[in-house]
Amino acid sequence: MKPYPLQFKPEFKERVWGGRALEQFGLELPQGVIGEGWMIGDHPNGTTQVMNGELAGQGLDRIREQFGKEWFGSKGFSEKNGRFPLLIKLLDCQDDLSVQVHPNDHYEKLPPGELGKTEMWYILDAKPGAKIIYGLKEGVTREALSKAIEENRIMDCMNEVTVEAGDSFYIPAGTVHALGAGVLVAEIQQNSDSTYRLYDYGRLGLDGKPRELHIEDSLNVIAYEGSGAQYMKTELSRSNDWLTLVRSPYFITEKGRVEGEWALETTPDSFVILIVCDGAGALSWNGGEKPVKPGECYLMPASLGRYSLSGSMTVLRSYLP
Repeated sequence: MKPYPLQFKPEFKERVWGGRALEQFGLELPQGVIGEGWMIGDHPNGTTQVMNGELAGQGLDRIREQFGKEWFGSKGFSEKNGRFPLLIKLLDCQDDLSVQVHPNDHYEKLPPGELGKTEMWYILDAKPGAKIIYGLKEGVTREALSKAIEENRIMDCMNEVTVEAGDSFYIPAGTVHALGAGVLVAEIQQNSDSTYRLYDYGRLGLDGKPRELHIEDSLNVIAYEGSGAQYMKTELSRSNDWLTLVRSPYFITEKGRVEGEWALETTPDSFVILIVCDGAGALSWNGGEKPVKPGECYLMPASLGRYSLSGSMTVLRSYLP
């Protein structure tokens, strides 16, 4: 079979902090407050199915098993569990998320086969004054944070950042963080669903019960001396060129502005993931062309070779280092 760009039917997750904003991308949401759209996923908690072309109806796990390194690249598998190494999400935050932290691959209490979670956020939209929690204040130690939790003043230890559309945040494992109300986010992360909650505002979950906290695990995995987290404004100086947002051990993410036609190419090393952020245009490859619009995510097989983007739009490109 000739490789072609794969688009997947999202797996939607109801979250107490979610809403209905993902509908603006033309997505058909189930009932409830939807916080997450898993756009490309190969995880026990959510595996997306192809919705276009000859492979329509097949899960990403099945495609990975069928086409192996030819489609996914020589680096295109997790060494720990053999699965697709990344998870791609869109997040709608109508309320504050819990203050949380993620473990790295080596944390001894991870479930068998589960990865750690290094991730990045690209802010697609933000209400005026919207904020996120991004790391601890300088000098906060484990002892100081533990005492603040006991005394119910954990927020005194948190570093807050006001955000706007176009901001990019790199969040290595061990970084304390929380999205705030009023932001819409594209998230690229390791293929993991491991989150430890430090604080949740005394909020009840969708079941009406207090949500579980994971204080000891959180205190264990926080990088108190700094995790390498960094953020940036991402204004582009020219079109049809890539600006690197994140270069991590797990993924590289770049931002580009398409104007006219932009010729691109995959390599045998890695698949490519494209996320359309704004504007409109088309995606063309040997054997096909389709219109694309904001909120759409595509998995470009490593063996696809030459393809092009055209129109006027902003895209994110992610691949393996």
